[in-house]
Amino acid sequence: MICSRLTRTVRPGTVGGLPIDSAEEILLRCARDLGRLDLRVLVESARHAGHADAIRMEVLLASGRPGVRLLRAVWESSTGRSDSGGESVLQEFHDVLEIRYEAQRKLYDADGQLVAVADLWIVGTNRMHEYDGGVHRAPDVHRNDLRRERGLGRTGYERRGFTMDDLLNHALVTMQEIDRDLARPSRLRRYRAWMALIEQSLYSEVGRERVMNRWHRQMGVADWSRTAS
Repeated sequence: MICSRLTRTVRPGTVGGLPIDSAEEILLRCARDLGRLDLRVLVESARHAGHADAIRMEVLLASGRPGVRLLRAVWESSTGRSDSGGESVLQEFHDVLEIRYEAQRKLYDADGQLVAVADLWIVGTNRMHEYDGGVHRAPDVHRNDLRRERGLGRTGYERRGFTMDDLLNHALVTMQEIDRDLARPSRLRRYRAWMALIEQSLYSEVGRERVMNRWHRQMGVADWSRTAS
């Protein structure tokens, strides 16, 4: 638990009868400690759930307070149409790879029947990229996925599924596969930019250690475990 002593006048809201700060203020506080990739997950979640208000966020982003620069960059690039943390990571991956996409694109067959809603439709192509989390291996979800894939066969769209392992541990191979599909050259600068985001995030050991050290300094936490005889 991270405790912050506020030096400004606040008007907290309530959740379940308990006072709590606004979503915008919480996101700003997170922006001071977390990396861009972590913040993207939080911002997408707040927007998708309807917790973050665009007008209040605009006022906050104009304040010049610590953390505003990163929060502004993430807020402006977010879609608010991500159904999971993994999907938010997939969106950020495509942003870094400079691939234009439309989130939650509705796909119809020749008869005008809705077949699927794609996580990401790659603009100007017949390709859709989606995040495949562990939930897709559950028997009932897997059955629905198979029916969905059969329906996609009537639309002319080609689906590509990606896991968190693809995005974090095999990013170079994944990037090259996507670039081949899009008939464009791979650029190492994109890969390096993505790996830098991972290293700065809680998805990496280095990123976790950085954040924990920061929180320990802020909270005055002393580790006495190595001083015992």
